[in-house]
Amino acid sequence: MDLIGRREEQVALIDFLKSNRPEFLAIYGRRRIGKTFLIKQTFAKQDCVFFYATGIQHGMMSDQINRFTKEIGRVFYQGIDIKERKNWVETFDLLSDALEKNLPKNKKIILFFDEFPWMATHKSGLLQALEHRWNHSWSHDKRIKLIICGSSASWIINKIINNKGGLHNRITRQIHLMPFNLQETRALLESQKVHLIPKQITELYMATGGVPYYLSYAEKNQSAAQIVDKLAFQKNSLLFNEFDNLFSSLFENSAPYISLLRFIAKSHPGISQEQIINQFDSVSRGGRMVERLKELEDTGFIISFVPHLHKKRGKYYRLIDEYTLFYLDWIEPIKNTLQKKSLPAGYWSDKYRSPTWYNWAGYAFESICYKHIDQIRKVLGISPGAVANGWRYAPRSQSDLKGAEIDLLFDRDDDTITICEIKYTTKPFAITKEYAETIKNKIAVFRRETRIKKQILFVLISANGMEKTIYSEELVQAVVTLEDLFN
Repeated sequence: MDLIGRREEQVALIDFLKSNRPEFLAIYGRRRIGKTFLIKQTFAKQDCVFFYATGIQHGMMSDQINRFTKEIGRVFYQGIDIKERKNWVETFDLLSDALEKNLPKNKKIILFFDEFPWMATHKSGLLQALEHRWNHSWSHDKRIKLIICGSSASWIINKIINNKGGLHNRITRQIHLMPFNLQETRALLESQKVHLIPKQITELYMATGGVPYYLSYAEKNQSAAQIVDKLAFQKNSLLFNEFDNLFSSLFENSAPYISLLRFIAKSHPGISQEQIINQFDSVSRGGRMVERLKELEDTGFIISFVPHLHKKRGKYYRLIDEYTLFYLDWIEPIKNTLQKKSLPAGYWSDKYRSPTWYNWAGYAFESICYKHIDQIRKVLGISPGAVANGWRYAPRSQSDLKGAEIDLLFDRDDDTITICEIKYTTKPFAITKEYAETIKNKIAVFRRETRIKKQILFVLISANGMEKTIYSEELVQAVVTLEDLFN
């Protein structure tokens, strides 16, 4: 397969290779996101020596060293079997000797250590060996470009990027590889001869979260519903089995993280850190829980935010990974059935347009909009300096005041706030008299509770546009459609 998208990352990697100094890159991102594919494809056509070694999940140190040594023999000694060394210090010595004796002095060298957290088995000394080797030789050789890669984002961030020991401040570059956006998703599907209209691409995205590996299983001449049917609702299907594999690859003990995600997913607008701590960790007041939340955020499953103009309320968290939301809402409830047999063909098509489907699709579309903030800014002509956030007000019990929730707002530098309402419907959204009153109430509550004096503009983000009514003419300043998110 050709490399789709990732233009900024490719430019950064070529610059990394061509620089006239030793380089140390950390790249991280969730399982199946395409880290290895990006690195291999980018350097496949470049004039360099490419050394690739990958960790073995749950493998012993001897297994890791054995595989690493075989790769040294393959790349530098014409495939000759080399006796493996007893530890990582000696193994890196072996690699350094190969670099020194077998390569020209002007040849660029890529050292790509993939799934490095898996290599770093308990008491293996791998990290200390890497620190020693980088500081004492590799960091003085301008030919060497070292890449450390892993799916466990928190491990890479804590142990490599934010290392407090011998690797402190040694990283020269880092890449956090994210899921595809809608435009990249369309490009990947088109490369596979899968031709879908934007609406169907979006509904496929709601189930896959823009993860390239999942999308690669889409087959041509099928609708989005048929593709999801095969991916998720057949016995031993990809998206059915993926959930447990995904989290076991990220965390040694994945159960607490999954429980945490389930709890956060129940509150679509977001839930406070205080509520999470009270639910899971009231005794220690959340020390370990805060770490787990950060790890889930580093890996891209949740986002943290402080509700606009409510700093005293502290952090809130929201689930933004579409695949996780899809799994928890649709696959997990029928997990036992799927373990025994496939569901009838067309199962997912039958769920289309049900009230439950609309509720899920609305929340998933909100997550998609958060991932496409830049596209929304561009359509509305809002500068990058404008703060994007959400807002809500919940009155105290026994209060006569009405609550309000704002899906998205932009606090702009030109004395203006743009308030956005996000809607996913199959037809153009029509603003009725009742809905117009709801919006006016939201704006009134927002003004009252924030005491904001800025100009307020109202924008509708609607997947299928807006049907003009007398109320929309009065209320709506602009409309952002699904097509705009593909730009």
